[in-house]
Amino acid sequence: MELDDDDQTWADADTAAVDFGAACATFRDKNPFPQVVALDTIINTLMTELWDRGFSQSEIRTAFEDALADMNRYAAGEERRS
Repeated sequence: MELDDDDQTWADADTAAVDFGAACATFRDKNPFPQVVALDTIINTLMTELWDRGFSQSEIRTAFEDALADMNRYAAGEERRS
C-alpha cells in the first residue's frame, strides 16, 4: 500500500522523531561530561532550533507542555522503560 503525500509527511515526521530519540540515547550513553545532563542540553538546543526556524515561543511551550501532559498515559506510571 502506497501512502499519499499527507500520510508520507507524517510517516517521515514519526521516523525523524524515532531517529532523534535514538540519537539522544546515544549522546546520553557516550556523554564524556558527567556534570552535564545530556538530555537537558539536547532539549535546550532543540528549543532554540525550533525558535530559529520560526516557531513561536507559545507554539514551542505548548508542544512541550502537551507532550509532558500525555507522558503518564504513554508510560503507564512507570518512571523508566525497562
